[in-house]
Amino acid sequence: MIDQLPNIRHIAAVAATVAHGSVTRAARAVNLTQPALTQAIARLEKDLGCQLFDREPGGMRPTESALLLAPRAERAIAEIGSPRVTTTQIRAFLSLSRAGSYASAAQRTGLSAASLHRAVNDLSLALGERLVERRGRHIALTPKGEARARRFGIAIAELRSGFAEVSLWLGKAGGKIVIGAMPLSRARWLPLSIARFAADRPNVDIAVIEGSHSELAGPLRDGEIDFLLGALREEEALDDLEQAASFEDRPQLVMRQGHPLSKARTIGVADLHRYPWILPSLHTPLRGYWRGMMGGEHADLPHVSIECGSVLTIRELIRESDALTLLSPDQLRVEIEAGLLIGRAPPVPVRRTIGITTRRDWRPTAPQREMIAILQDIAQQIS
Repeated sequence: MIDQLPNIRHIAAVAATVAHGSVTRAARAVNLTQPALTQAIARLEKDLGCQLFDREPGGMRPTESALLLAPRAERAIAEIGSPRVTTTQIRAFLSLSRAGSYASAAQRTGLSAASLHRAVNDLSLALGERLVERRGRHIALTPKGEARARRFGIAIAELRSGFAEVSLWLGKAGGKIVIGAMPLSRARWLPLSIARFAADRPNVDIAVIEGSHSELAGPLRDGEIDFLLGALREEEALDDLEQAASFEDRPQLVMRQGHPLSKARTIGVADLHRYPWILPSLHTPLRGYWRGMMGGEHADLPHVSIECGSVLTIRELIRESDALTLLSPDQLRVEIEAGLLIGRAPPVPVRRTIGITTRRDWRPTAPQREMIAILQDIAQQIS
């Protein structure tokens, strides 16, 4: 994504020409000469493979492609925040922010460490802000640097969406949807939705990034992920994120075939104290639901001998021991149907809301809206 950044001046030239309707006024607005602005538009038209303006005696009339691109371009330029910032500087800075060192960023980009260093320094001067600082042997972003990295990421996401919309209008490939998937969503919900979407939109690529909420929320905020699927969080902890509920999941006690509790007519909280537990980390919603099931924060809780968020690992550990876990039956559906594992209702019903998390100001493309609609439809079917 970083390697495919367009020239920022070309984008600014198109947005200004759509807004002002003439080369003269647009050139004045973005501080370019008229020949330079005309050349910038022509270069972008060549890159996109389409005409962005009809040249008329009364001015420049934007085509549908330009009207699709212009709002995204304006948002991207606003996020970048300065007409002095260049594509090379953004690419260098984002590479450094994600790699953590000039040497690693150089390996990722193919640029020399000296070139990266110079570009990041020039960016700091252009913005009048200190963006990075050295901490021992490592490079870290300053608070202003972190804010700039996030805004640059959003700018790139907007441009990516704008180019995808133009491409779809031209009847070409329609870009890519990047989905962050927490464990439960990967069991049935997301695969069924992708299968239906791919049948309807074979010209749109999909990338699935797996991880926990803590691992995926940052990339979502930075524009690297379009939306996130999984258990919803407390609203007050989300700040700039927005959640939409999709369905209710009812986790079960999961144990091996032949477990001492597998034949019990009823299972009480006291029974659950006699066995080791395998659960996700302390601050995950599922761990909180487990605490509530066992009596709450101040109850005498069983020892959690193994903390693990990997369903594959949990599955094998449970099959080889008397350990218990609390998971959605969908996540171990194959093993339960095959009789390798057993799911039992917990002594206290556990319910959690599963849904879709987006940036609060996110403006989805048509394919992204279609994917969201399919996800919500599939959610109703599997709930």
